[in-house]
Amino acid sequence: MSHPFAALTPDLVLDAVESLGYLSDARVLALNSYENRVYQVGIEAQTPLIAKFYRPGRWTNEAIREEHSFTAELADCDVPVVAPLQRDGETLFEHAGFRFSLFPRRGGRAPEPGNLDQLYRLGQLLGRLHAVGSLRPFEHRESLRVDNFGHASLATLLEGNFIPKSLLPAYESVARDLLKRLDQLFAANPAKAIRLHGDCHPGNLLCRDETYHMVDLDDCRMGPAIQDLWMMLAGERHERLGQIAELVDGYQEFHDFNPRELPLIEGFRSLRLMHYSAWLARRWDDPAFPQSFPWFGSERYWGEQILMLREQIAALNEEPLRLF
Repeated sequence: MSHPFAALTPDLVLDAVESLGYLSDARVLALNSYENRVYQVGIEAQTPLIAKFYRPGRWTNEAIREEHSFTAELADCDVPVVAPLQRDGETLFEHAGFRFSLFPRRGGRAPEPGNLDQLYRLGQLLGRLHAVGSLRPFEHRESLRVDNFGHASLATLLEGNFIPKSLLPAYESVARDLLKRLDQLFAANPAKAIRLHGDCHPGNLLCRDETYHMVDLDDCRMGPAIQDLWMMLAGERHERLGQIAELVDGYQEFHDFNPRELPLIEGFRSLRLMHYSAWLARRWDDPAFPQSFPWFGSERYWGEQILMLREQIAALNEEPLRLF
């Protein structure tokens, strides 16, 4: 059986965009996206638009609209974010069985890892994001927890045939040890859940004309604020100490930061590692994944994963980062 995205041809993309009243110039450029399908579509006598086609079955319509509503709320508060375009008050559309949205094209440069000047400004941006995100909860989008990002990820991997049999006992053993440690960590460090970007890696915070803006809130969800901050950190411990201080200094200009969340950094890093492998496994029926990630399932990949999970257990036993 072919994957649903196999029917998403360039002609269908153009038809979907033109169904909203735009006149395309027939140019379609596929952009780098795996979870959904994203295209730059040329528009006659206008700037090209970005058309995002949602993966069937991933989010409900209510969850997608809640993402759009959050983005609009941020934009209304002058938080620089790329919000979907509206037609008659609607931002989610359907064409030939595909749900899609349109966005203005907005490029930029990702921040440099460890750049303290940039981290201060990024902290300001994230503080503004969380000041809005803390006002009310999501109703239709999940929270980031150990059970759904950790235990469910391990269950997915054990149910499939992705881990080589020679490495399966070692991976299962270290993963279970890590999850036990994570259960203890998050129970001992309860944190307030707010609306987050959810996937706030540097590639989703772009600089253009000396201003940073956020893109791709597709993974927005409820969770502790530190989830949107820790991926800004890089390098050795002494470097990350300076970076978190600079990040939080900027952040606290707009929103209070709770330093009790700092011990959760390595916990969220651990969950991201496990969730990434499970994400690849869950998407393996999509032909784009075997083609783009041919090493998934190899002994080398899973050997590296075992090593990284062991390193995470060791990191969880070290003293957490702190603010001076």
